[in-house]
Amino acid sequence: MRRTLLFMTLSLGAAAPALADLALATSKNCMSCHAVERKVLGPSFKEVAAKYKDDKTAADKLVIKIVKGGSGVWGPLPMPANPQVSEADAKKLAAWVLSTK
Repeated sequence: MRRTLLFMTLSLGAAAPALADLALATSKNCMSCHAVERKVLGPSFKEVAAKYKDDKTAADKLVIKIVKGGSGVWGPLPMPANPQVSEADAKKLAAWVLSTK
């Protein structure tokens, strides 16, 4: 019984940050153009994580793209600016996206 309770507690603790960041992405309207595992209008978050997996500056680049928008990296459709996303939230989102490997 104790092991089961411990396992459930550890499992929920590990899932909490992922769920919290998915909730943040949903609340900031990211999921209108992106999904975790499939392309929607923009690339999937897993595709983004794979593209930047060896780039030590990826988080900083993504923060800028989240807030200011961008174009040309994933095709002709531009990513709109999201000035309603704070830098702190953009950093959380970028870290989460890069962790979706």
